[in-house]
Amino acid sequence: MIVRGLESCANGMLALMDANDNTANNLANVNTVGYKKGSLRFKDVMHSAVYTQAESVLRNDSTRYLGSLSTGSESYTYTHDFTQGALTKTDNPYDLAIEGDGFFKLQDVEGKISYTRNGSFIVNNDDYLVTKQGEYVLDVQNRRIRMVPEDLDPDLIRDKVEIIVAENGNIEMNAGNQKIPMQTIGLFDFSDKDDLFEISDTRFIPKSPDTNLELRAEKYSVQQGMLELSNSNVIREMISTINTTRNYESLAKIVTTNSQMLDTAVSVGRLRV
Repeated sequence: MIVRGLESCANGMLALMDANDNTANNLANVNTVGYKKGSLRFKDVMHSAVYTQAESVLRNDSTRYLGSLSTGSESYTYTHDFTQGALTKTDNPYDLAIEGDGFFKLQDVEGKISYTRNGSFIVNNDDYLVTKQGEYVLDVQNRRIRMVPEDLDPDLIRDKVEIIVAENGNIEMNAGNQKIPMQTIGLFDFSDKDDLFEISDTRFIPKSPDTNLELRAEKYSVQQGMLELSNSNVIREMISTINTTRNYESLAKIVTTNSQMLDTAVSVGRLRV
């Protein structure tokens, strides 16, 4: 039983270390735009049946069965909390926040697709709407979004127009008295958000793209000149850190106690020999 206790404590301490690393990552991204806090799920390592007497197992006497005993837990899967983060006003016309469901769809220079809630965008030298890392923002037809119509000279209208993004994602250019309808920003969603895999602090891809298909988002509102902040809460994460530390210290004390008991048992065994 002493050895089993040491094994259970060791498994629990490893799981708590994983939990503490996750909390640290959430704290580090409290100020990251569009960040969705992560959480760990745990499972029992193994269940052992407990009987009142060892021979009752051979007799298959169910009346002597007491239950099961876990030998500790381990981290099982990593998921994200996709609840809405608070919106903050920036007044930058290329800053966009999603209120409700959905993700912006991005395409890097190699053509790889990812999804994000981080709407901190800029316009590159070719007049395309991109992330600050250079990934293209796609519209509802999976085309790159160009912020200047192709039939207009960008140099003639640059700094003389106003870009308006409606709540449904429609982009419109106001050039003087002329209103020019443009592309519509693509907002996409997934039926199983637990299947989404984080490839950076704010970008996701589905782990099972064949089964967890991309869907058009329905319940959303695009807010221009605003950004969605991280949904990681400093106070909650600090409380989680304190609880994890206390649990780890408790298990460490049990390990110390069991080690002393094991040393005593070994010493007594040597004296008898």
